[in-house]
Amino acid sequence: MYYNDIFAFMIFVYTPQPTPRIRYVFKLIIAGLLKDEVEFTSRPEEFDAYEGPKINYSKDPGHGELFMEAHGLLNEKDIQTQELNFIEDADPLAFFPVYNKSSAMNFDAFAASFYLVTRYEEYLPFVRDEYGRFQARESIAWKMDFLDKPLVNMWAEKIAELIKEKWPSWSPGRKEYRFVPTIDINAAWKYKRKGFFRTSAAVADTLLNGNLKQTIERIKVVNASRPDPFDTYEEQLSIHKEYDLQTIYFILFAEYDNNDRNIPVNNRHFITLIKGLADYCRIGIHTSYASLKANDKLDQEFARLSAVLNKDVNMTRQHFHVLNMPVTYRNFVNRDVENDYSMGYAVIPGFRAGICDPFYFYDLDFEVETNMMVWPYAIVDKAMELGYDLERTFKPIIERVKALNGTLITLWNNESLKKDLSASAGLNDYEAMIRMALP
Repeated sequence: MYYNDIFAFMIFVYTPQPTPRIRYVFKLIIAGLLKDEVEFTSRPEEFDAYEGPKINYSKDPGHGELFMEAHGLLNEKDIQTQELNFIEDADPLAFFPVYNKSSAMNFDAFAASFYLVTRYEEYLPFVRDEYGRFQARESIAWKMDFLDKPLVNMWAEKIAELIKEKWPSWSPGRKEYRFVPTIDINAAWKYKRKGFFRTSAAVADTLLNGNLKQTIERIKVVNASRPDPFDTYEEQLSIHKEYDLQTIYFILFAEYDNNDRNIPVNNRHFITLIKGLADYCRIGIHTSYASLKANDKLDQEFARLSAVLNKDVNMTRQHFHVLNMPVTYRNFVNRDVENDYSMGYAVIPGFRAGICDPFYFYDLDFEVETNMMVWPYAIVDKAMELGYDLERTFKPIIERVKALNGTLITLWNNESLKKDLSASAGLNDYEAMIRMALP
């Protein structure tokens, strides 16, 4: 079954040509979000004979029942700039308007959902930042001020209401709110376990820059007279145990590089830490920045972390949040990755793909749905450094996901989780966020 569910009902969909795009997004909305089975037909007589809930997705309202006019995007086979006309005063916001008065909706919710979830706009030309990333401010969600709203889920609710009006005995399947906290370990320790040469170079650098305070702190930590600021793993695990959380840690396990600066992969203390975390939490790989342009590095990182864990690694998150569509995901698919958690922005909270539930990656270049599930995160700790806060920013996002029985995924970096009460996104803020996010 699609999305691993057992369905109580089936919705029959008529469309003259059930393209891969149509099949993908209808399965996402109906099976993934409404938890109902979906079948397709291009034969009008078969559609007319079916007595259960059914949707006519075409340009022709003549086949009756629940008619939803098709915009046309899902019948295309290429990638091109789309005219995104937004409907004035629509609640929730909507684009891809349709004009047949018989249509149950005045926009094509399936085409709009496909556009957002597949990250269609990221296949088009855009201005990259210094790391080669698509920036939140480039997105239509930012420009139209709906980045903090999971529109796909909200549209799915509207579709469910329309089906229910036509067939009162129908109800969407059971779907519950889920909270999935995740933590990235880019640097397991701030000062410890770096090795003689890296530590010596760092001390010299801070002295040359006149940062005596940090130099003294580093020396004290290395000499074991002061705890490392990033070493709060016991406190983290204690919080997760108290609230009964199934946390996922993503480990950067790569060779040292300008942008990949974790502990040496052969350091026995680092390996012990990873194994210790694996006793209580799920472990994924934080694939390195360097691996973006070197498949041999990617293979090496997977192999090394798998050897430490003594099992295959099937959860990923790309370092620096560099998500080059579709190459990054295609590389993961080619390595049989089952679940990726990279879908989100580095420092801006919100719903990059317009959805607060997992979905299968659709490769627009190849026009094919893959077996890799994408788990989008909506809350990221680094946003707090830009002035976003728990009450005004994170709480409304959390409440929206709860109201939609969606999946809330949060991203915290290990280096943020300090004991220092003045630290932005420190342990206190992390625990406060968890209390907000609990079911």
